[in-house]
Amino acid sequence: MAIREGEERLGFDPAARGDASIAFLGRIRTPWSKGDCPKNIARARETGQGARVELLPECEALLTGLAPGRWVMLLYWMDRAERDIAVQRPGHVDGPRGCFAIRTPARPNPISMACVQVTGIEGTTLHIDAADCFDGTPLVDIKPWLPTVDAPPGAASGDISV
Repeated sequence: MAIREGEERLGFDPAARGDASIAFLGRIRTPWSKGDCPKNIARARETGQGARVELLPECEALLTGLAPGRWVMLLYWMDRAERDIAVQRPGHVDGPRGCFAIRTPARPNPISMACVQVTGIEGTTLHIDAADCFDGTPLVDIKPWLPTVDAPPGAASGDISV
């Protein structure tokens, strides 16, 4: 894929390193594909389109204690993203930024996360309010969102840097 002026590629292919392994636990099912996927979870919510997480059958016990209405953090593998772009020039910021300074799917390890609300559970299918990834994106993990742990200091007062 071509890169824009001011962007830079890494000097190596992160996928070739093989330092660790991740077991995908299922797939995220969305209405999105290349060209129509929302840029972030907020934009996905604005569409009003829900999504679902289809876990492997052997993962049903992992949902024990989870209930509709709960907020969870989905961690997913952006399997169709580029992995070797170090510096990007997105249109919404004032200049080039390293991938660690922006929420791009193109990163050395294309792990994405989104805080989503569980709207229903049927067996190993978790219905969620929205998702900002392509249909069939592999699921890495689900963690409960806990305001006492996950909200940054100052979040309640709005006193946080962006």
